[in-house]
Amino acid sequence: MGTDTKTPARPAAEDARRHRLLDAALGVFLRYGFRKTSMDEVARAADISRQGLYLHFATKEELFQATLRHAMEGALQRAREGLSDGSLSVEARLVRGFDAWMGHFVGSVGAGASDLTEVVNGTAAREVVVQHEALFVEAVTKVVRASGLAAAYKPAGLSARQLVDTLNATARGLKHSGDTREAFVDGLTLAVRALCMPLGAAR
Repeated sequence: MGTDTKTPARPAAEDARRHRLLDAALGVFLRYGFRKTSMDEVARAADISRQGLYLHFATKEELFQATLRHAMEGALQRAREGLSDGSLSVEARLVRGFDAWMGHFVGSVGAGASDLTEVVNGTAAREVVVQHEALFVEAVTKVVRASGLAAAYKPAGLSARQLVDTLNATARGLKHSGDTREAFVDGLTLAVRALCMPLGAAR
């Protein structure tokens, strides 16, 4: 009888527990920031013992790095799903993608979490953000190229990447100026609609 090479069920269960732990940690970091977050607080939020948390992560820094990567990977996956949904219009796909990437976090950052950007920029975690941001922009650029927008804006000397960079900058501004995810989506919808006007004219 041949050796069974299937992945055992136990690692899958452990992976699910790790994801739940990181989801809980994300909520705590977003509420309190890095410096004010304690391992005890994360353990309570994840409903595990402090000792159990330390079995997964030896330090708060290690936990933060893993939490950030988990958040970036999840946001990128959801964004790609929205961008690739062929049942939606180009406008709806772009809004869905940006909402999953940025809107998901609007209004979820607590007043005490103002140090998160500083901590990310000052550590190796910055590379995680840069890598995932590049992958997101690449996914959006593919949608813009395939939609015909790049060809429509070519006479104006604008490339697909330039269009995406402009939309990305707009989304960032909306993320930091809005208080709610709904306000972010409303503002982004207007920006995307303006960007996609040539598609309407083509129809």
